[in-house]
Order: sequence, then structure tokens, then C-alpha cells
Amino acid sequence: MKEKTGYLLLSTGDVLEGKWLGSEQATEGELVFNTSMTGYQEVMTDPSYAGQIITMTYPLIGNYGFNHVDNESIKPFLNGLVIAHPSHHPDHYQLRDTLEEMAIKHGIPVLYDIDTRAVTRIIRKNGEVYGKITSDKQDFPTKLAVARDIVNNVSVQRITPLKANSNYAGSSNCHVVLWDFGYKQSITRTLKSLGCDVTVVPYDTPSGTIKELHPDAVILSNGPGDPESLSHLAGNIKTIAECYPVLGICLGHQLIASAYGAATKRLPYGHRGSNHPVRNTAQGKVMITSQNHGYVVDDETIDKTIWDISYININDASIEGLKHRQKPVVTVQFHPEAHPGPSDAHTIFEEFFSTILKREAQYA
Repeated sequence: MKEKTGYLLLSTGDVLEGKWLGSEQATEGELVFNTSMTGYQEVMTDPSYAGQIITMTYPLIGNYGFNHVDNESIKPFLNGLVIAHPSHHPDHYQLRDTLEEMAIKHGIPVLYDIDTRAVTRIIRKNGEVYGKITSDKQDFPTKLAVARDIVNNVSVQRITPLKANSNYAGSSNCHVVLWDFGYKQSITRTLKSLGCDVTVVPYDTPSGTIKELHPDAVILSNGPGDPESLSHLAGNIKTIAECYPVLGICLGHQLIASAYGAATKRLPYGHRGSNHPVRNTAQGKVMITSQNHGYVVDDETIDKTIWDISYININDASIEGLKHRQKPVVTVQFHPEAHPGPSDAHTIFEEFFSTILKREAQYA
């Protein structure tokens, strides 16, 4: 097979030459890097990467292929993939597609034989970088900002009920509303495995509609984009947080903080990978977590009379979690469902589930 030359052109003026994997299809978007050593399938199907071109820093991608079990959404939402070396002959008992087959099936532009270390250095040096994958060496990117309506592209369009796993050993009869800003299916899998019925609702669902569903708790999901683009939802979010046990994950964490008056800010180059250390401020314990975000809550804008800072990032001291002082509202910047990633943070779901059961017993 003849290799075809492609280019990664950056808003910084840098040009990197590589080779096309699959069909030649030009694309552009925000350029980010992910440091995970495994889990490329979960990364590629995570809706939080909508509109982005992902550079995988691990040198070999695709060696165990793709299965029909670990997708995080019904289809990939990323705009493109940049890697060093693809595996053309993967091997795994659950194998369904190779990386090239996945790229062709879903129309994902992929460049390989790229110096991903150089790409990572460029992003770390310049911060917000946009790129274009193309066959034309002169075709530089024109999209130089994150789309403000990007959550609308990844959220469900209608209310969707999901039943708890039938093999769950308990009898919780728990009902959780998952407010969808681009949720990962690992979140619903985890909730169903804990015996919860889940109702997924669109991101712009009014608080009154959520109340009519009679949830025992509400979770605000992860998702793509700048949290400030969803500032119009602050009233809805605060109304729900005042009435129910609430857990915010990643973008959901930022939206809850914003609803209570905190500001968010962009990180220099984001946290994306499955090896980020986070310290529990109450216990002093450190967890290794899975993360994928480009924005954080600004520490100086948090009302400390309302919130305790529950988790801190070890590397840059950014806020990784909040806990309301009076209400059963907790938030985490990292991903407790951890696909891909270590399971250190799974206790977040267990503790939240325990809060729901205690509240049910209190009002029984």
C-alpha cells in the first residue's frame, strides 16, 4: 500500500509532515495531547473531545484494536487523531476493528509518523493551539476558537430512561437523573451496576422538568467546551443543587461552581491522561486519576463560607473538587468512572450512593 503524505499545520506557524491512515479528509480543531498509555478507544469515543484534534503521546496506538464494549458514546466526536506509530495487526480476543477500520468507518482523519513529542512541546509552550490536518501544505487553520454551542452537538436530544442492572444484589430502588453535557457511558454503567435506575436528560432541560422526574439525586456530567458558554444555565443548576443530592463531574463540577458565583479559567495546556495525582485535603491521601479538561475553577473566586476544597491537583495546585458545607453537593474535576484509567476514584460514586441511601432512609 502506497503511503500518502499529510500535514499537521498549526496556528503557531509550525508544519509537521506525516502519513495518512485511511482516507484523506481535511479537518481542523483545537490541538490537545493525552498522556494515557492505554485506553485509546475510550479517548476517541469520549464526547469531551468534541471539536478537538488529539495527539496521543504514547508511541504505539491500536495494538489491541477496538471492541464493541468500551465505547464511551454512540460515535466518536473528535475532529482528528495524531499518532506516532499505528498497529496494523492488532491482537485481542474482543477485537472487532483495527485503528484504520475505525477511522474509515467513522470518518476520523488520522495522521501517523508524526513527531508527537514535538507536538506536545509546542502545545506546552504556546498553550491554546489550533491545528489542521490536510494534504495541502499551505492550508493553515482558520478555526481559532472553541465553538460556543458544542455541547448541543453531543448531548442527548430527548429524555432517555435506563434501567439498573438486573443482577444487582441490593434493593436500593434508587433513581438518578444524569444531566447530559456530553456524558461518558462509563458513568451510566457504574450507576446501573450500583442498582440505580438512570434517566439521562438534555443539557438544556429546565429544573422544573427534572423535578417532575422525581429523582433521588442528580449528576451533572462531563462535556466539551468552555463552561462560560453555558452560563445561562446557572439558575437551573443552582435550583437543582438546592433541592437534591448532586454530584458534578469535570464540566459538571465547573458548572456547579459557576452557578454559585465562582469563575473558571483556562489552563495553560490542560490535563488529559490517566496518571494525574490528586490529594484529598481532608485525609491527605493521594489518588491517581483520569482527567480530561482544559478549564478549572478559579480558587480565588470560590466562596469559602459555602464550599470546602476537597481535592487539589498535586502537579499545579489547581482545584480538583468541592464539597458544600451544608448540602449534599459534591464535585470532582477528575473522572471517577476512570475509563481509561486507574480505579482509585471509584469511591466517589460509592460515597455519593451512600449519601442517597441515607437521605432515602431519613425521609422514609
